[in-house]
Amino acid sequence: MNAAQFGLSGFAVYVPPYRVDLQQWCGWTGNVWDKVRNVIGTGFRIPGVEQDVYTMAAQATLDLILRYRIDPARVGYLALGTESSMDNATGAVIVRGLVDRALAARGLPRLARDCEVPELKQACLGGVYGIKGALRYLSYDGAGRQAIVVASDIAEYARGSTGEPTQGAGAVAMLLEADPQLLAIDLTAAASASSFRMLDFRKPFARFAGQPVPANGRLRDFPVFNGKYSTAAYVDETLVALDQLLSKRGGARADYFRHLEAVFMHRPYHRMPHAALALAYLFALGADGHTERAELEAYCAQAGVDVNAVLAEMATIDTRAHQADFNEQLAEPYPLCAALSKVLRDSPRYRQVVDDKMQLGSARMMEAGNLYSAALPAWVAAGFDEAVKSGHDLAGRELLLVGYGSGDAAEAIPARVAANWKVAAARIGLDAVLAGAIDLTQAQYEALHDGVDAPNLKVANEGFRIERVGSRNSGSVHDFGVAYYAVPASIG
Repeated sequence: MNAAQFGLSGFAVYVPPYRVDLQQWCGWTGNVWDKVRNVIGTGFRIPGVEQDVYTMAAQATLDLILRYRIDPARVGYLALGTESSMDNATGAVIVRGLVDRALAARGLPRLARDCEVPELKQACLGGVYGIKGALRYLSYDGAGRQAIVVASDIAEYARGSTGEPTQGAGAVAMLLEADPQLLAIDLTAAASASSFRMLDFRKPFARFAGQPVPANGRLRDFPVFNGKYSTAAYVDETLVALDQLLSKRGGARADYFRHLEAVFMHRPYHRMPHAALALAYLFALGADGHTERAELEAYCAQAGVDVNAVLAEMATIDTRAHQADFNEQLAEPYPLCAALSKVLRDSPRYRQVVDDKMQLGSARMMEAGNLYSAALPAWVAAGFDEAVKSGHDLAGRELLLVGYGSGDAAEAIPARVAANWKVAAARIGLDAVLAGAIDLTQAQYEALHDGVDAPNLKVANEGFRIERVGSRNSGSVHDFGVAYYAVPASIG
């Protein structure tokens, strides 16, 4: 069967109820609100001490099964994409166990016993790799079955670091099947890119040495990162993946970007995807040769750079990642193109090929923060949710999905919206997901950030939650560090 006959048929989003208002955060920390709002967003969610990636993933997965009336016996593939896993042996099977218990409590059948349960990790790209794995499963040995991919993560940074306002937490569960109701995906048209970046963004186990185990068992997961270098790596790897996609596709590259209905990319913060897409459009102009030379030369003239020097810089696209593992000069990998990008931002074309393509769901994502592996799926879900509510007709339109994982890898995936997409999109229900947020005080935020109970904060999470963590390291039963979970029968 052709891979284009498979794709996405549903989304369920979960975010913790605890919210940090970034305007208030600016007041606590002395940051400039206008800059934070324009570049990063307006808020982010933080998990309670009773939550981890498995509880959030289980909640999103259960919501997906109930909302889309999925027969658990048909699910042959349940993948977890995360970089915040708290167990180095198991992952998705923990989610399966929690969901099975919740289904049984409702008198429903458990997930199929022959269900595959892989966990996938490559920084923020695990969810996208899970989607690709699910599509391959459905195309071959999973014929006639359904697949669920859930991306769940906790993005946390040390207080006072440049990453602090880009935190977030949440999970997105996705239903994949033949004859998709939302998005058809043809993997033969997709493209990949990967490079090893030594000091981009890492989470070495050494960070945990000597860290006391908190009552909930969830260790602090602050990454080692170098902000400017990580930004350069994101742009560089994304450009290579898009270059590979356009090489496969053939034809005019700039026209491809102009005629896309919408673009969804991994978003560590609000403005990052815009910068990468603007550069990708400029590279497309350069690759299209004489047919697009006039537009490219106009930008060069305004920026005061030579067009031939720009084309020479663009030609180095496949060699940048092979420079030194850490080089301060890579803070701006394409300086001439970056100068052109500033000119492009002031032109009507920028709105047509960048801003307009990234409008759907963008405002909701400014409230979500960085969800790591769940960031791209959440944006796609938000886009469909907004489109169905606003009457924006997407039927048959082409979308572009771009995933990215630090360290370094990227995926560029073209997709086409199903004719009957509105029925499935109407079930996403993002308003209900975001409703009832509890704005934290500074003291409450700092307590939850430290992994301890927050003062005067009642536990608002009534779903899956950590009940206790085992401490037995001797005798007949060993459970040191193993989390035991509560699964109330009343979960929605």
